[in-house]
Amino acid sequence: MSQGQWYPPEWPDRIRALAAGELTAAAPRRAATVMLLRDPGTESGPAGGVPGDVTGGAAGGATGPLVHMLRRRTSMAFAGGAYAYPGGGVDPRDDDRLIGWAGPPLEQWAVRLGVATVTEAQAVVCAAVRETFEEAGVLLAGPTAGAVVGDTTGDDWEADREALVARDLSFAEFLDRRGLVLRSDLLGAWARWITPEFEPRRYDTWFFVAALPEGQRTRDVSTEADRTEWIAPAEAARRYDAGELLMMPPTVTTLRALTPYGTAAEALGAAEDQDMTPVLAQARLEGDELVLSWPGHDEFTKHVPAAGTGGGGA
Repeated sequence: MSQGQWYPPEWPDRIRALAAGELTAAAPRRAATVMLLRDPGTESGPAGGVPGDVTGGAAGGATGPLVHMLRRRTSMAFAGGAYAYPGGGVDPRDDDRLIGWAGPPLEQWAVRLGVATVTEAQAVVCAAVRETFEEAGVLLAGPTAGAVVGDTTGDDWEADREALVARDLSFAEFLDRRGLVLRSDLLGAWARWITPEFEPRRYDTWFFVAALPEGQRTRDVSTEADRTEWIAPAEAARRYDAGELLMMPPTVTTLRALTPYGTAAEALGAAEDQDMTPVLAQARLEGDELVLSWPGHDEFTKHVPAAGTGGGGA
C-alpha cells in the first residue's frame, strides 16, 4: 500500500458509529474541482510578480501535459496538508440567474453531469470556472463565444477576484460587469466522487479537465494553499506512491487517468469518454475487521481491526 494516502485517524470510530446507527450522515455539499493542464514549454510560473508557482516539469522521465496542483494548508479542516486541484463549493446564487454561456447547451451539461435541472448544471459548471479563477487566477471566459480573456493580473481583476472569494460578488454579477460569457466548451467533465457517509464534512464533487488558456498564467493566490506546483501526473502519482505527497483517493485516481495523454488537448478531448458514475466509499464488517473500499478502485481498500483504533497513512 502507498504511504501517501490521506486517511484520518477518526475514520474507524465513525464507521462503527454509522454501522451502529449512532451517526447520521451529513448531506453532501455540491462542489467542483478542475484539473488545469498545460503542455511543457508553454507559459507558466507566477504572473504579475506574485511568487509561488513551482514548475515540477516532466520529472522522472514522465511525458505529456503538466497539471496545476495546490497543497492545502495543514490548518484546513478538510484534507489539510493534501495535494489537490483548484476547487470548492457551489454558490447557490449560481442556480438562480442565467448567465452568458458558450459551448454545449445546459440541457447537454445536465445529462453529462447527472443532475436533474439545467440550473443545477449551470451552478456546477460556474463553480468550476469561478474556483479556478479564485484559486489560480485563471479565467475560462471571454467577450464572445470564440474568445477568451488574456491577462487577468491587474488591480481591477484582483479586486473582483477577492470580491468573489468573499462572496460579496456573485459569479453572474462578475460576468455581467465584465461583459463576459462563460466558455463551457473549454471544460470537460471527467469524474464524480462523493465524500463517504461517515465523514463530518461531505462533498458531491464533479472533476473537470481544462487547458490553460493562451496568454494566461497561474498565480499563487489561494488562501487555502501554502504551495502550488505544475507537475506531470505520472510524477505526482509516483511521489504519492513513494509517500512524498499526501493525497485523497479521487486525486490519485484522476492523476493516474491523465497519464496516457500526450497533450492537454488530447486529455480534454478524452473527457467525453470518462465514466461519470458517482464513486462513494463503502464500509462493512468482515469478522474482526472493518473493510473500507471505493468500488472500482481496489488500491484504496483498507482493513482496520474492528475493536481497535485507526490512524495515519495507509
